[in-house]
Amino acid sequence: MSIHSSESEENGPAPGPAYPPTVATDRGPLPSRPVIDVDHVNADPDASHGKISGYFDSALEDIDSVSSVDLSVLSITATPEIERIRRRSVLERHRHFEPQLLHTPEIIALADLSPVSEYPASISTPLNDRTTTSHVEPDVTRWSTRDDVEIASAGPVSQTSTNVVDVASTAPLVSAAQKAAYQRKSRLHLAALFWCLFLEGWNDGSTGPMLPTAQKYYNVNFAIISLVFVLNCIGFISGAMVNVYLNDRFGFGKVMVLGAALQLSAYVILSIGGPFPLMCLAFGIAGFSLALQNAQANGFVGGLKENAEIKMSLLHASYGLGAFVAPLVATQFASRTHWYYHYFFSIGIGISNAAVQYFVFRFKRQDEIWAEEGQAPGEADNARQSKYRQILNLRVVHFLSVWALIYVGVEVTLGGWIVTFIQEKRGGGASAGYISSGFFGGLMLGRLCLMWLNKKIGERRVMFLYTFLAIQLQVTIWVVPSLFENAVAVAGIGLLLGPMYPILMNYCTEVLPRWLLTGSVGWIAGVGQAGSAVLPFVTGLLASKFGIESLQPLMVSMMSTMIVIWAFVPKARRVE
Repeated sequence: MSIHSSESEENGPAPGPAYPPTVATDRGPLPSRPVIDVDHVNADPDASHGKISGYFDSALEDIDSVSSVDLSVLSITATPEIERIRRRSVLERHRHFEPQLLHTPEIIALADLSPVSEYPASISTPLNDRTTTSHVEPDVTRWSTRDDVEIASAGPVSQTSTNVVDVASTAPLVSAAQKAAYQRKSRLHLAALFWCLFLEGWNDGSTGPMLPTAQKYYNVNFAIISLVFVLNCIGFISGAMVNVYLNDRFGFGKVMVLGAALQLSAYVILSIGGPFPLMCLAFGIAGFSLALQNAQANGFVGGLKENAEIKMSLLHASYGLGAFVAPLVATQFASRTHWYYHYFFSIGIGISNAAVQYFVFRFKRQDEIWAEEGQAPGEADNARQSKYRQILNLRVVHFLSVWALIYVGVEVTLGGWIVTFIQEKRGGGASAGYISSGFFGGLMLGRLCLMWLNKKIGERRVMFLYTFLAIQLQVTIWVVPSLFENAVAVAGIGLLLGPMYPILMNYCTEVLPRWLLTGSVGWIAGVGQAGSAVLPFVTGLLASKFGIESLQPLMVSMMSTMIVIWAFVPKARRVE
């Protein structure tokens, strides 16, 4: 059955579809629709699939998608008058489009659009491939929003089903040569900081082997010789407090050079073998200088955008390396009359450190040095309060400070007094200083070799595991009267304690505001360094009254306290 007018029957079937008149509805007139000639559709197989000329012109429509309104319009038969008028135009239109639409698919030529014009913030991707899933290699060419300028790739980019990846329109233009220059600068800056921390480890590692010799040289008891730790602590806390002001007033580069110069002066005082008060003063100056350099180095590395965790572990591994090497050298002087000549080695390293800090950083501020590495400046401080008040108002700072106090106290006490314990309770001689070297060697290896385990278990959870195992080894030193076993256990404790301080510094970068990071790290490290005086001093007092064997129960109780405090450290960033 065909839908057409009577006049169309007399003159034969129309060669193309006819158009009915406009029909008025409640919503206004409906557009004109053609009358479908079924005979014509049957005559052409392509037409049976909805490709009828003049009606389904759009590639988005087919017969199955015709609405009920369309069907109602199709059912209306055109009048003879209108049919006669339209037949000529329909015939011409049918003859014009029939060869193309019924036999050859229509090809529409569109203007080529650049990826910037169509998707201003996406990677250039062909339009016919936007539904596929692919992976772009690190050297993929990205497109900026300015005349298709090529910019540096930020690494592997995974494209989703839409293949739309946002690229900041303000991304810097970086050439391959410029990128290589940034990497060279970054390595140079890190090398200077590694050398600085190496000297700090050298300073702490030298104390243990020298302590029994200095005690005999000055003819003082355990309590009096422990005053060197007290003065060192006072200097370190003073440096941590002043560091916040000095960093804002003078900047990173000047503070680093100032700290290196003060540390050098402390070694000059120690090298002359003067009276005991002069030795205590030198330890106080050394603590002040180390506080400045420690806070600046940790704040700098913690603020880096790329691989900050790995670089932080390497930074503190350099500390462990210095603490490992120092006892090997100090032990050679411990049995000599002029034991203080050991500090001439420290003077040489101190001169090189001061020179490196000057020639690498050139008195520049931290943001200027970051710019040399291609890194944007850190967060701005928009608070009206002083930085001291902002830092002290952060509850997480106090938790981390107390934990650091106990940790550093355990580390320095065990690395220093263990030599005296081995000599008096395990029959070790002058070579017992090598056990201190084994402790700091384990400290270095732990910071290098256990990074994978930290990531696998999680830095927060792994702290409980390390502390628990360290307690077990400490108990064996307490109850097993074997020189060899004690030496191995001390090295094992160093291995387990090693990753803890880098984890602490990494945690600071996650929970503290960026603009307070350097000051907060300095404060935490300063309070932590107080443990390097408090616990060794308490150990000296206990040793004077109960003997040096009181060292082991003190260490076990302090490590147990570390577990309790770490459990109370907040997990999420909280700025209060």
